Amino acid sequence: MRTNEKFSQNIKCLRIEKLMMSQAEFAELIGVSFESVNRYENCKSSPTYKVKRKLVELMNKYGIEVETNE
Repeated sequence: MRTNEKFSQNIKCLRIEKLMMSQAEFAELIGVSFESVNRYENCKSSPTYKVKRKLVELMNKYGIEVETNE
């Protein structure tokens, strides 16, 4: 599995399993649009560095292993 696919899966895991949020709620939490969250989860686009930093912080907080070699 490619690293960006794994990161996309981790975003979805964080949102659904750990935070139990809709895409719209999660988007508001991380400061992006609902469409952006949808694109991240479906490997259609990658988050900006700033957003990725927020996501990695949340993943670390909730025990989701993150590969940082990107």
